[in-house]
Amino acid sequence: MKPSQLEYILTTLDDFEVPDITLEQYATTPHIASYIFQQIEDHYDGIAGKVVADLGCGCGTLALGAELSGAGFCVGFEIDENTIKIANRNKKDLGCDNVDFIQCDVLELRNHTRWHKVFDTVIMNPPFGTKWNEGIHLQFLEAAFSLARRTVYSLHKTSTDKKIQKLAEQWGVKMNAIYEVKYNLDKSYKFHKENSKDISVTVFKFDIPEEIKSL
Repeated sequence: MKPSQLEYILTTLDDFEVPDITLEQYATTPHIASYIFQQIEDHYDGIAGKVVADLGCGCGTLALGAELSGAGFCVGFEIDENTIKIANRNKKDLGCDNVDFIQCDVLELRNHTRWHKVFDTVIMNPPFGTKWNEGIHLQFLEAAFSLARRTVYSLHKTSTDKKIQKLAEQWGVKMNAIYEVKYNLDKSYKFHKENSKDISVTVFKFDIPEEIKSL
């Protein structure tokens, strides 16, 4: 599927009805999502025919985008019950039969759950870690490393790259920055003073080495 076509389809998805700031609920924009899948398809073998997980899937943009990009099967994990309902509605509207959405706390997936090493690929846009959730983006990465057999693709604030590199080294995971993008956050909460704000975000690719794929 062409990126422009995927982007258009993703613009039709329903978004958060009442976003929860404590969960840092910001939707992945269709433009960024379609570009991520284009990069993965053009340069890496990470989606087509693969079993894919989306951690903190929100309304399903990345999970559904993966299915539309040729994934064999996708599972989106999300803690918020109302958001899961929206994701399932989007799934039905698109007719994406190879996607399931599961309500759970992503942080619990860091343990050896039944999902341990089930997925070829994890792709996610985790919470960036505000004053309410400092460090949560690193905890999401730990969950991703636990679930993925091969590769993790994840979006993070560019300013946190040194902390992410340190975590990758602790896990023995190879990290590469695929590209940097300006993430435009529209005014979503009452305390936001600006109508929109650009944040520098980097998409990182993490390769899981053979020696820890079964850990």
